[in-house]
Amino acid sequence: MFEHKALGSLDDYFLEYGKRREQGVYFYRINGYNDNIRNFLTRYYEEARRTGVVLEGKIPNPDEKNLAYYEEIMGMQFQLSMGFLLSSLKKWLPRMNDYQRKNVAASIYDTLEAMRREGKNDNMLRNAYIKFMCWLYYKFERVVNQLGEDRIPKILYEGNVSNYELKLFSILSGAGCDIVLLQYQGDGGYAALDRESKFSRILELPGMSVFPQGFCIKSLRKEIEERANAERIYGTPPKLRNCTNAWIKGKGLTDVLEPIRSRGQDERFFYNCFLRIEGVEDKLTYMNELYRFQLELVGMGRNLVIVEAEILPPGNEEIGAVRRRQYKDAGQLAADLSANIIYAQDMELQRMMRRAFAEVVLEEAKDVGDNINRLTNRAIYLLCWLKRFQDGLFKKWESPLVECFVYLGGCKNENEAFFLRYLSRLPVDVVILAPDLNRKCCLRADNLYEMHYGESLQVKRFPRESADLQLSTAAYHAERELDTIMYQDTGMYRNQQYQKGVSATLQSIYEEIDILWDQELKYRPNFDVTDSVVTMPVIYAKVSGVKDGQVSSYWAGIKKLLTQDAFVIKGAPYLRPEDSNPVRAFATGFLKNGKLQRAKIKAHSCYTYGVLREEIQEHILDKLQLLLDRRLIKGIYENGTEYTAIATVLNLNKDILRMMQKFDFTRKNPKIVYINTSEAMLSLEDSILTAFLNLAGFDIVFYVPTGYQCVERFMNGKGMEEHQIGEYVYDLTIPDFDTISIKPRRSWREKIFRRGE
Repeated sequence: MFEHKALGSLDDYFLEYGKRREQGVYFYRINGYNDNIRNFLTRYYEEARRTGVVLEGKIPNPDEKNLAYYEEIMGMQFQLSMGFLLSSLKKWLPRMNDYQRKNVAASIYDTLEAMRREGKNDNMLRNAYIKFMCWLYYKFERVVNQLGEDRIPKILYEGNVSNYELKLFSILSGAGCDIVLLQYQGDGGYAALDRESKFSRILELPGMSVFPQGFCIKSLRKEIEERANAERIYGTPPKLRNCTNAWIKGKGLTDVLEPIRSRGQDERFFYNCFLRIEGVEDKLTYMNELYRFQLELVGMGRNLVIVEAEILPPGNEEIGAVRRRQYKDAGQLAADLSANIIYAQDMELQRMMRRAFAEVVLEEAKDVGDNINRLTNRAIYLLCWLKRFQDGLFKKWESPLVECFVYLGGCKNENEAFFLRYLSRLPVDVVILAPDLNRKCCLRADNLYEMHYGESLQVKRFPRESADLQLSTAAYHAERELDTIMYQDTGMYRNQQYQKGVSATLQSIYEEIDILWDQELKYRPNFDVTDSVVTMPVIYAKVSGVKDGQVSSYWAGIKKLLTQDAFVIKGAPYLRPEDSNPVRAFATGFLKNGKLQRAKIKAHSCYTYGVLREEIQEHILDKLQLLLDRRLIKGIYENGTEYTAIATVLNLNKDILRMMQKFDFTRKNPKIVYINTSEAMLSLEDSILTAFLNLAGFDIVFYVPTGYQCVERFMNGKGMEEHQIGEYVYDLTIPDFDTISIKPRRSWREKIFRRGE
């Protein structure tokens, strides 16, 4: 008779009998789930399928044919004695040897004797005995013939075990079987049969939760079959498989620093982790922790690759280097594209790379359905990124070393998530750091271990060197938290809070220009902030004529708009084609396929905006791109006007640039007052300038007392409001506005209590 022993670890189930710490067998029931258990069940299923029995549900009761055959061979006699049981087993299961027969007979005897003590009569004992004998013959004959060997046979049972099934398992366990009961509904049903857990032990591991929806032996078998299909695709299988997260203790970066040889001893596996940490535990120490982490990792001799913000998409050369063709299905795709994975320095690592590629491609095929083109594109991105990073990750790699890939910021799209799921199957610790809780990582994976902290911190760069360390005081973080409380969804905004803005032209009446002009943008109608993008309500208008022909009042009205934020243009044209423009000679090289070549522009010697705030530089380029995309100026993408637009916008007046430099998208915006009293037309460059500044968030008002069509000449469509305020007046001379007096408005009190008027 074999004794039930306690596990040291789940790996003990797979030790040969002679190598077990305590001589005995294991009989456990599993009521919960984690990655460790999943990996164990996958391996245990394969062992049970080869050397034992897998039971997906109840063991069928013996039918009439079974019982008739038993009666024909054995008769219906029964005695509760070892002699009777030994002779019966020799006749009924003749392939068993004496040692096996003795253990099975003793185990049956103990079970039936216990039933007799519980009050069962001889007829009940005989019926139970016949049921056990039929089950042994029809279901477990291959098991009993392996009893007593060093490789212990295994039984895997799924579902809620019945009374007689439990008794049979107790017999087989006592005779030398390992047994696992999978109980998806918990331990309630079992406890009614074995309240004191005499027959089996309950498995208790840290981090266990309920079984996932749909998890079952059938799903495990399907995964194993898919893996076998993948092996047929990638050829010679590697010797090592990944054991991901099963060994970790939930300590985050400390787990990643765990020495490789301390993670596990099974030579069939490499032990890696797949970890995402959202938020930070302590804002004051977080950056220092990251710095020390990378120092310790490199000090251990491990390769480290760090990616920040995004994994840059493959370039045309990288994509062009991937050999590919048209594919009918995912299997054909995986088999053909895997040939692109070459790592001649280590063939074992190459096999691991190809196996992991085949597995993730076949898994991804389920999500994309029949869309082979999408799957092909995703696989090509993966291959490009693998080639980009493999030298940095695996330089001088040798088993069982595990390298490290750190992604600061988290996955922005499914291509990145697909790549990280792939890396998690290689000898690489994949660590995703998402300290800013306002930016979500889109990665979803069954084998991902997640940690969550409540504090949020914006981190743009990983501190690789001591010079990168930016340590903050408690007061600094308290101020940032106060900012969050005061300046989010409250209508109050701190200086330069937002970096992106879009303009929206207000439709208004003429009298409202004077009212809105000196208002901060946040107080104007239709101001909005959505996803950190400010919608800026701006004035873009042409005022034609002179109200009531009163010229002095006309000039006084214009002077009211000449605030410190206003730039005045007196007379057309302001910009002329013959004016010097150092950007003009290079503009054709700054545009490709309709897109501004931003890196090339910023690196060029003629680019003078590098002194501006980075967000303003991007704002200028964003609005220039928008001007081109909307074709707001006639001739763009027709006769080369797009290059004139680029040259004009990249050569702005210094005063206008300074207005943009201090522009805060929630406060008062810059202004342009353009006065044209003659018959002269605006130049093409003037039209480009004003259209661009309107997109950039400027208030722009054209004063045209003649009512002439001087503004619209180069405009595509009618983007501005036109206000006809009075009769047209010609040949006016623009005055010196310093000499113009503005009659102060009387308050309502003065109007009510005025005297002598």
